Amino acid sequence: MSPSQGTLPRPAMSGKKAVWLAVAFILITVAGLTYVKWWPYYGKALKAITEHTIGSSILTGGSESIPSPSWQSAWDYAQAYYKAVWKAAVLGILLGSLVQVLIPSGWLLRVLGGRSFKSTAIGGLASLPGMMCSCCAAPIAVGLRKKNVSAGAALAFWLGNPLLNPATLIFMTFVLTWKFTLLRLLFGIAITFGVSYFANRFVKDAAIPEDQVLTAVPADDDRPFWLRWLRSLGQMLLNVVPAYIIAVLLLGAARAWLFPSLGEGTGMTILTLLLFAVAGTLFVIPTAAEIPFVQAFTSLGFGGSAAGALLITLPAVSLPSLLMIRRAFPAKVLGLVFGSVVAAGVLSGIIGSFFL
Repeated sequence: MSPSQGTLPRPAMSGKKAVWLAVAFILITVAGLTYVKWWPYYGKALKAITEHTIGSSILTGGSESIPSPSWQSAWDYAQAYYKAVWKAAVLGILLGSLVQVLIPSGWLLRVLGGRSFKSTAIGGLASLPGMMCSCCAAPIAVGLRKKNVSAGAALAFWLGNPLLNPATLIFMTFVLTWKFTLLRLLFGIAITFGVSYFANRFVKDAAIPEDQVLTAVPADDDRPFWLRWLRSLGQMLLNVVPAYIIAVLLLGAARAWLFPSLGEGTGMTILTLLLFAVAGTLFVIPTAAEIPFVQAFTSLGFGGSAAGALLITLPAVSLPSLLMIRRAFPAKVLGLVFGSVVAAGVLSGIIGSFFL
C-alpha cells in the first residue's frame, strides 16, 4: 500500500498538536483495554489458577456433541460468540479508525514503515498488551496499513495479538500444562515474527531505504478531526463488519462438518491431522477459547496430535479475520499466512503426539 500520489502537499501537523493527539489515542487505548481485557482477564486468571478451568467449550455450547448444521445452529453459535467478543470487537473497530486520524503518519512510518526485521519486531511486541483475538485485532491492522505501515509490521501486530497473548499463556499453563504453553510460545514466535517478516517479499509497496525514512514522510490530512474520523469509521464498518457477521454465521452452522469426528475418539493419521489443521485455521473463536476446545478433544481420546494442531491454528487466524483484512494485504500474503498457519498446525500436531 503506497502513499497517495497526485495531491497537493498539505502542511505538516504541528509538533504540539501531534503529541496531544497521540496522548489522546494512548489514553483511549489504555482505558478500553483496561475495561475490555486487562481487568476481566485478572479475574479469569485467578479462576484458572484456583479451579484449573476457564469455562466450557464454545464449540458444543456445553453439550456433549456438536449441533447438526442448521440456521438455528448458526444463530446459537453467533449469539454465544458475539456475547463473548462484542466489547473487544467494538474496541478494535474504534482503535482501527482512530489510529488513522490521531497518530501522525510520520511517526508510524519512522517506526513501522520499513521492511527491516526491526519494524516487524516492533509490530509484534506492540501486540502484546492488546490480547485480542484475530478478528478484533484485524481492524487495527487494517488501520495501520492505511497509514502505510509495512506489511510485516502490520501482520506481526495482527498475528501476535492472539498467538502471544500473555493472558492466554497464563491460562494455558494452569488449565492445560506448561508443555502446551511452551509449544504455543515457540510456534507463536515463529509465525508472528518469521512469517510476518517473510511476507514483506510478497508486497509491491515502494520500499523506502532505512536512511531515507525520515524524509519520506507523507503529509497528514488537515481536514477537521471529526470529518476524518467519521470517514475512517464509515469505511471500516463497510469493509469489515458485513464479512465478519456473515462468515461467523456460516462457520457456526458448519461446525459439525468442520469437526465431524468429535465424540468418536478415532485415531489420528497425517490426513486427519491436516484436516484438523485446516478446520482450525478457518474456524472462529473468542480469545482463549482454544483452551476448553483442546480440553474437550483430549478428554475424548484424540491425544496430543489434535491438541497440538488446534492449539496453534484456532487462535492464529480465521476465515472471518482473513476476509476482514483482505483489502489491506495482497492475496499472496493472505495465502502465505493461511498456508503457514496450517503447516505450523500440522507440525505442532506431530510434535504434540510425542510431547503433550
